[in-house]
Amino acid sequence: MEFIIITGVSGSGKSTAVNAMEDVGFFCIDNIPPQLIPKFAQVSTGNDKISKAAFVTDIRGGEMFLELYDIIAELKSSGIDVKVLFLDASDEVIKRRYKETRRLHPLFNDCNGDMNQAIERERRILSPIMEIADYRIDTGMLTTATLKESVLDIFMEKTSDSMLVKCCSFGFKFGIPGDADLVFDVRFLPNPFYVSELKLKTGLDSEVRDFVMKEDVARELEQKLLDLLGFLIPRYIAEGKSQLVIAFGCTGGKHRSVTFAERTAGHMRDSGYRVAVLHRDIKS
Repeated sequence: MEFIIITGVSGSGKSTAVNAMEDVGFFCIDNIPPQLIPKFAQVSTGNDKISKAAFVTDIRGGEMFLELYDIIAELKSSGIDVKVLFLDASDEVIKRRYKETRRLHPLFNDCNGDMNQAIERERRILSPIMEIADYRIDTGMLTTATLKESVLDIFMEKTSDSMLVKCCSFGFKFGIPGDADLVFDVRFLPNPFYVSELKLKTGLDSEVRDFVMKEDVARELEQKLLDLLGFLIPRYIAEGKSQLVIAFGCTGGKHRSVTFAERTAGHMRDSGYRVAVLHRDIKS
């Protein structure tokens, strides 16, 4: 069986993630105590109708949740194909979401109504799990639709397949993606924003890509990046890494960063890797 454990910071979008996984055929259970996951594995063994399952478990489980790290180790030692999806967002985003929904953080009362303290305590508890997570998604700048797309990019195929290479574009004025493994700043390249006929176009348009790549420095940068990735990715795979997020940043996240994310994604596909693309700020 294929087991996915979904966890992360309260308010980061775990319910949206598990709903997306249910849509692609996962048997899903929300808010399950970690101790029940191995029991589910036992009773579902040999059940041909359940080949992949996803479980949301988080701080709502109270003291029982503290055993999640050991439960994951137990599942892996028993030979179960288990992966961890960790969802995160900045403290500011989490506080805003709770304010909008008028719900209480699970640790709100334990922290005497101090939201900052509640989030800080939860992060301390989650830190060991985040360190071993196979996949991490920063949901702070994602809509519900783009979060679902990000989840489907990972799980439409078996998670045991080749590592997912995710090429992301972003604008530095909106902040660096929190889930990025590698960040490349392409702001030093000529900016199409200052060309009147290109200003309202994006790196998805051939005219913009041609403008960005016409300079020798852009082509040299691309070749050096591909050489670096060709060196790094096989070593990440050998280490057991399941997802690599490569983020390209320019000022607004519409032209130069999109161009490099698209071109790098194309090269990675040609090299046989499983690839996803996200242009986080292209519509900002």
